[in-house]
Amino acid sequence: MERVPVTLKARGGSTAHKLPAFWKKLRQSHQLLVLAFPACIFVFVFHYIPLYGLIVAFKNYNYRDGILHSPWSGFENFKFIFTSSNAWDITRNTLLYNIAFIFSTLIVSVLLALLLNQVSKKFVKFHQTALFFPYFISFVIVSYVCLAFLDMSHGFLNTIWSWFGKEPVLWYNEPQYWPYILVLVNLWKNAGYYAIIYYTAIISIDSEYFEAAEIDGANIWQQIWSITLPLLKPLMILLVLLQVSRIFFGNFDLFYNVTMNSTLLYPTTDIIDTFVFRALRVNGDIGMASAAGFYQSIVGLVIILLTNYVIRRVSKENAMF
Repeated sequence: MERVPVTLKARGGSTAHKLPAFWKKLRQSHQLLVLAFPACIFVFVFHYIPLYGLIVAFKNYNYRDGILHSPWSGFENFKFIFTSSNAWDITRNTLLYNIAFIFSTLIVSVLLALLLNQVSKKFVKFHQTALFFPYFISFVIVSYVCLAFLDMSHGFLNTIWSWFGKEPVLWYNEPQYWPYILVLVNLWKNAGYYAIIYYTAIISIDSEYFEAAEIDGANIWQQIWSITLPLLKPLMILLVLLQVSRIFFGNFDLFYNVTMNSTLLYPTTDIIDTFVFRALRVNGDIGMASAAGFYQSIVGLVIILLTNYVIRRVSKENAMF
């Protein structure tokens, strides 16, 4: 009979001890919490509050009744996407382009980071700026840069073809060239951004690893293969996972602006995002557009969970969760 109060007292004391420890830790981390507060507010306002709008995907939305009072339509909006004659083409294009973008950007950005690490410290800032600058250029401007190269009459490439006596290529009428063009444009735009991230990770590696390798007689390639790449591996996996989560989301600006929205290029350049945009612009069907976005998000979530599961089975310490 006497042990019960003692046990209860111990439990109460344990809880009482945990609460002051929690507030103490909170006070110690208050500066980090203050720094994170604006980002938390941004995410809450622009990502969590709008979640109630998901019901639009299951409604026959009209402006008069609004989101809450528009009639329910079930899965009719999803049926429109999957029964469209272009459903397979746009899904295939979205998936294959993103796979090409992810792996080409990964390979090129890591190579650029490794090269940047070998550049003299005097010129690192210049090269960093040169690599990073394209990331901030609008795709509207990029589209006109591409036009300067690909224009039928005065484009740089057709001018070179004419020097060799070849006929000009109608680039904006020939869809077979655009998978290569779009991958190159995406690389030019984004590879430098990721290269800077990888370069930052490389320079944070303890120099003692490389010094020990040099003492053992390892050359630069052996150091890269045995030290740099293994230590970059967790970051590479993390960035790839973040990109895989949006593998069913296409870069609308890239596919709409750079291609000049040429209808002749749709077989190889039309993706889910551009298809939904045209349907929304022509039909004004907000419910269908919401259904497409919901479908992309669900598929992206499933893919990242599966990818993370595979990574956990292969190398548990490199998984995101």
